[in-house]
Amino acid sequence: MINSLSNLLIKISILITGLTTVCFAYVQTNNISLTQVTKDVTYLASDELKGRDNYSTEIRVAANYIAKRFQENGLMGADGLSKTNFFQKYQITKITPQKISLTINGQKISAVNLAMASTIVNFSWQMNNSVKSSEFEIHSAGKNDDMAALVSALNNRGGKHLVLLNPAHKVLFERYQHYLQQGTTRLIQQHTKKNSAGVIVMALSTITADKIDRLNVSGISTMSKNELINVVAMLPGTTKPTEIVLYSAHYDHLGVKGGQGDVIYNGADDDASGTTAIINLAQYFAKQGNNARTLMFVAFSAEEIGGFGASYFSKQLDPQTITAMINIEMIGKPSKFGAGTMWMTGMERSTLGEQLNIVLAKSDKKIYKDPYPEQGLFYRSDNATLARLGVPAHSFSSTQLDKDQHYHQTSDDLSSLDLTSLHQIIKMLATATQPLVDGSITPSRIDKNLVKGKGLIF
Repeated sequence: MINSLSNLLIKISILITGLTTVCFAYVQTNNISLTQVTKDVTYLASDELKGRDNYSTEIRVAANYIAKRFQENGLMGADGLSKTNFFQKYQITKITPQKISLTINGQKISAVNLAMASTIVNFSWQMNNSVKSSEFEIHSAGKNDDMAALVSALNNRGGKHLVLLNPAHKVLFERYQHYLQQGTTRLIQQHTKKNSAGVIVMALSTITADKIDRLNVSGISTMSKNELINVVAMLPGTTKPTEIVLYSAHYDHLGVKGGQGDVIYNGADDDASGTTAIINLAQYFAKQGNNARTLMFVAFSAEEIGGFGASYFSKQLDPQTITAMINIEMIGKPSKFGAGTMWMTGMERSTLGEQLNIVLAKSDKKIYKDPYPEQGLFYRSDNATLARLGVPAHSFSSTQLDKDQHYHQTSDDLSSLDLTSLHQIIKMLATATQPLVDGSITPSRIDKNLVKGKGLIF
């Protein structure tokens, strides 16, 4: 496992020094095989892997498959030296609400009107004779107030909060309630800020904070701990080994849900397609054998439950060493611009898209700007974690989210994909990013001060 930037650079330098010079002919992108692409995505999206849920046995089977594909193409593992250890392991905790109780001025609030996000297993707060401790804060969201903005601000701030919501917010409250009932997941030792641990209790009530005389609120949750795995592979650079180009995708999905009929969320497009891309791009660049910059290929876990795989990875090396992050997310179907085309998120945040399009213009192709800005897709994949650290980190996709009936459904299976289009996009990515690989282009950094932070509580 990569423990620090200094260790990484030392290992790469040692490796490069010991390499015997080998000449490779330039490998054209037609060496990216449709047959192999089809084989990879078919297996990753198969019923055998049961939707690759983060807590399942099957996701480890998927990890083994990805690692084997990296190994058979001669890549180095997560430690920068081994050709067998591709696993980067980390731990998360999941805290799931079990019971919430709130009484205001002697009136008990029904459980159906309560929701809770907590990083604490048990808590209890009181207020008597209009006097409360400084342990927690009370907030009110009136009929015309922006509930989402208030909750987001408290989540970003951390600490302990009771939020009283006018019943006019019932619809949005119920969305939060449904989401928070699934539990709060945390990367162990993720935060060091003083207020990173905290609680937000939300309650639908006509009572406002200034009308409270007596109050009792308590919550009980259960905590579980799990070990998850990123699959990490490297191709050390020949002349610029301390500069890294990162290709990534997430290999987890939603697993199996109860019900009748098809209950497996295969995640063929989301994101077996992207995982297939990084495997085959790794194979392609390994066969070239002349990458100036160090290439890293990472299959992240935990994207679907909060991006914790990317969060852990980002702490294992200096983000300043990452020249660019090519995060590949849902490329299994034609985009609105046609088969074999793609778009990228946050194109305006760095010069990466512009530089890649200069390369593609020679073949009359282009990467389009995100056509769905209202969807906030820049923040909905693993690129956001690295972008918050200033890395030119963008997601590349072809999905038509405004029309896609398969997104997060059991129908996101192999039959929903256009394999020819998927293959074309992978080849296009190989062509577009070649100047990143050979060190001839360097995109501008993202202004991390303009990237929204991630919540501290949920």
